[in-house]
Amino acid sequence: MCTAICQVTIRGRVQGVGYRAWVENRARAHGLEGWVRNRRDGSVEALFAGPADVVADLIERCQRGPSTARVDDVAEQPADADALHLRRPGERFSVLPTA
Repeated sequence: MCTAICQVTIRGRVQGVGYRAWVENRARAHGLEGWVRNRRDGSVEALFAGPADVVADLIERCQRGPSTARVDDVAEQPADADALHLRRPGERFSVLPTA
């Protein structure tokens, strides 16, 4: 099983609609590690680490998001394991403050 670490930026109407909580719930349910946070530019940024197929599936789901969101774009790029250090100590998946 191949492990993947991907960072994604989601743009559209994705703040104030429960998008971070939706990402957190999906990531935890699928056993992924990482984090999610709002960006000052109105986007949401997330890091997913885990089996490549599970990471890819969640990124695909991010293109729709929760029913209250309107997703215009999901940009993904490979990330480094060092990015996982942004998580809160002891958490597999964290909701981080706005950056």
